Amino acid sequence: MTGSDGRDDSGGTHVGLADVQRLENTIARLRAQDYRYGGGACGEAVAAVLPHAVGLLGGTVRGKVRPRLCAAVADLYNLAGWTSFDDDRPEAALEAFAQALHLAVEAGNDDLQANIRYRAGRLLLHYDAVDPALTEFARGREAALRAHSPLAQAILSANQAWAHAKKADAVAALRCLHRARREFAGSAGAEPSPWAAFFGANDLAAMIGTVHGELAQVVDVRHGRDGIPALVDAIAGYGPEMARSRSLTLIWLATVHALDGDLDVAAEAGREAIELAGGLRSPRTRQRLRTLSSAARRYRRDARAREIIERVEMAGHSGQ
Repeated sequence: MTGSDGRDDSGGTHVGLADVQRLENTIARLRAQDYRYGGGACGEAVAAVLPHAVGLLGGTVRGKVRPRLCAAVADLYNLAGWTSFDDDRPEAALEAFAQALHLAVEAGNDDLQANIRYRAGRLLLHYDAVDPALTEFARGREAALRAHSPLAQAILSANQAWAHAKKADAVAALRCLHRARREFAGSAGAEPSPWAAFFGANDLAAMIGTVHGELAQVVDVRHGRDGIPALVDAIAGYGPEMARSRSLTLIWLATVHALDGDLDVAAEAGREAIELAGGLRSPRTRQRLRTLSSAARRYRRDARAREIIERVEMAGHSGQ
């Protein structure tokens, strides 16, 4: 029996489906803040919710509710890891991802396991640990296959493509990108999980442009030209609710044009990217500006290139 205070007669807190739904709604709200304002804007709020969420695991939970509760707490840790990563706190992020993975395994949720490994891999990729990132992506893809989730598979394939591009392996990168397109098409009509819902047509286009942009940096600038239409499409589709994604994609567009010597367009896209980054609490986004600065340095004798470099340096100082 359960008393009026929500505790059962044995003294433990009773946790029902409504409690889990409230937690899921809180995670959705915090995730939306992360997309719009950056991880630094909501990381403390995520951390503040965690003790309560973890406490629910110690309550009295019916058998059918517990897997969903474990998945919700796992996803909160998943979000904690992502916001820490965006706030340039990689150690805290990896610790949170490890907690998330443990709970996702307990929940038996392969789709969530795939997403956690994708995010851990993205952190490793950001800090140029490419081979460990590929290991995470491969494990995530295994989980996505177990989950029979084409969307999760597409996310992992697209990120494998980026990692291969960083290694200057154009053949593997484009093969993974082709697979991601096919898997994404196969996900049409299915309701996405909340942790994967971000990956719509805009994000696929952004990843296509990203992979080509990476290849432009390390293989041949002509790859960048192939990615421009996808980058333009992604930018056009991102609204203010996805400000960070828009800024990151604008950085790639500016970088690709700078690599190709099209400095007028690079400067224009760069200005918007830097302006957006300045309004975000996202050190990761400002760090990504280094790719634009590096591309512009190839033409450092040109006044337009110097303007880009100076703007990036100013953005870096203002974010410190």
